[in-house]
Amino acid sequence: MIENQIERVGAHLKLPVDRVRATVVLLDEGGTVPFIARYRKEATGMLDEVAVAAIRDRLAVLVELDDRRDAILKSLTERELRTDDLREQVNSAESMTALEDVYLPFRPKRRTRATIARERGLEPLSEIIWTQTDVDIAAEAMPFVDESLGVANVDEALSGARDILAERVSEDSAARGRVRELFARQGVLRSRSVNDGEEAGAKYRDYFEWEEPLATAPSHRVLAMFRGENESFLSVRISPSEPAALEVLTGLFVTEDNPSAEQVGSAVDDSYKRLLGPAIEREARNAIKERADRTAINVFAENLRELLLAPPLGRKIVLAADPGFRTGAKIVVLDKQGALLHDDVVYVLSGENRANEAKATILKLVNLFNVEVVAVGNGTGGRETEAFFRDLGLGSRIPVVMVNESGASVYSASDVARAEFPDHDLTVRGAVSIGRRLVDPLAELVKIDPQSIGVGQYQHDVDQKLLKERLDDVVVSCVNSVGVDVNTASEQLLTYVSGLGPRLAHNIVAHRDRHGAFSNRSSLKDVSRLGEKAFEQAAGFLRVRGDDPLDASAIHPESYFIVDQMAWDLGCSVSDLMRDETLRQRIDLQSHVSDDIGLPTLNDIVAELGRPGRDPRPEFEAFSFAEEVNSLDDVTPGMTLPGIVTNVAAFGAFVDVGVHQDGLVHVSQLSDSYVKNPSDVVKVLQKVTVKVLDVDIERRRISLSMKDQP
Repeated sequence: MIENQIERVGAHLKLPVDRVRATVVLLDEGGTVPFIARYRKEATGMLDEVAVAAIRDRLAVLVELDDRRDAILKSLTERELRTDDLREQVNSAESMTALEDVYLPFRPKRRTRATIARERGLEPLSEIIWTQTDVDIAAEAMPFVDESLGVANVDEALSGARDILAERVSEDSAARGRVRELFARQGVLRSRSVNDGEEAGAKYRDYFEWEEPLATAPSHRVLAMFRGENESFLSVRISPSEPAALEVLTGLFVTEDNPSAEQVGSAVDDSYKRLLGPAIEREARNAIKERADRTAINVFAENLRELLLAPPLGRKIVLAADPGFRTGAKIVVLDKQGALLHDDVVYVLSGENRANEAKATILKLVNLFNVEVVAVGNGTGGRETEAFFRDLGLGSRIPVVMVNESGASVYSASDVARAEFPDHDLTVRGAVSIGRRLVDPLAELVKIDPQSIGVGQYQHDVDQKLLKERLDDVVVSCVNSVGVDVNTASEQLLTYVSGLGPRLAHNIVAHRDRHGAFSNRSSLKDVSRLGEKAFEQAAGFLRVRGDDPLDASAIHPESYFIVDQMAWDLGCSVSDLMRDETLRQRIDLQSHVSDDIGLPTLNDIVAELGRPGRDPRPEFEAFSFAEEVNSLDDVTPGMTLPGIVTNVAAFGAFVDVGVHQDGLVHVSQLSDSYVKNPSDVVKVLQKVTVKVLDVDIERRRISLSMKDQP
């Protein structure tokens, strides 16, 4: 069975079967996607993380399909319904939909109108009608009239026979396939207002009388309509032209022109309206919802990746401020490892006297702790607080940086935050999170549920299981591509390292707390429950700045002997090899090729020797909003403003211009050329220049453009 699945995965993904087979073997052995893609290139033919994950996911789909296939065959066998032909149909079904179509006529049913008709002895009559022979229908039906069975007259007998035929039509796999195809090609998605478009549902007014082709309906509109329906403001339907559907079915089942055929035609009409049409509509709803979910999840995943891989400032002593008007600004000072040194509250926006007190307090802290940078949250009062810090005369040596604080409140109320700061309240924890985000966004954001970070599109409406799986994949990919310093990483960050997980991450931190910093990678084997397999999967992604310079690199310990051999051949030390490019250029890679290690791994090793442990994220660049624009009232059409992309959706991008309300650059305004996918043009955290097209103060909406201005 597994070999058959491997071949089907290869065909579906258009990948060589040998590469798929090697990847499946590695996955079955407990290999993670990052490990396989990074350290098993020879085995997989250099498949990247996307391809490895696709193999994993497609295999899971096929395993589920085959499990369902086995369950169906078992059910048919137990009920003595299995035949060779039926078994062949079940085994040849290539999708879950096709498989369920085959099984539908044999699936145990609840009591239906057709079931009742069969109980009344009307199945033979339905067979007579089904042949469409030119007979006297009334005469044929008369023997089936039996008041004791609930069949009072000929009309009731014919009605019951048609019920049986209607169910037969609805369960016919060819009919379902043709109608399904019609829905896909000609289906129309329609939404209508419920309760006369009451004011509470005004946000859905664009969909009160809306219709568009199902095949081209974009994900954001689909999800908006379904959300409106779930909130009882909209009614959503999907259907092709009814005459077109009936024409398809009539062509399949009505083969003659006589009274019997008329009865079949009536059964076909009833079947479509009562059974087949609603069933395929449900399928179509599920299919378009799944399609919309996947599109939205892909957008979310792309945005999350950009956010997690945002440029880190690096280890600095930070003064972080969580702004506030009435309650003041909570300020904290963090050391270079992100540990809390001091916290306080200052009132920078509560009059001149309190502002002077705040200034004195802040300058004292800056001098006392040798503060190197100021981080200001971009929430309420953020721009005003930023301006206050810039006016303190800190000079260019202490930059003031605005930090997106989305999700900081979620972190501050979490179990993780309470465990980290049991003696401090929410406001302190929130300010700490703001400061740490500036220093290392990835390390801090992994502590927060990705859905709370604010870069999604209808994230609460999509399949939550699928969303979590995809976002977890993104976090794992980002964490392992950057690498993790095992002596400073939080338990949450270590959790996402290849091969670890929550239990081993906890054990590593506990071991570190008891025994001190790890001096080399090998000492990780002393951690409770961290066995050889976990070490193999995790070691290359963990950084240890200690005895061996290779421990701080992405070179896997299993390859250290190769580096030693390279250094031996050149008569130098490993440290010399890492420092001197001319030495690395003299390495004869071909001489180190073996059955297990090929040029892909050797090229990776040499590249890493030249940049051991280098952070792959871009360099940090400070950004400033327009100083004269601080609130929505300051924004006027025609302005050109600097901004930062905060979210990318299927319909455009949201841009923060520093007024506590993101503006929207519609997809049609992203570029002078046609844009199909906004993420092809802009990314989250990208610095852009936008022109203001329109400002709606009442609805708090800003329309922006990124087109080249004349």
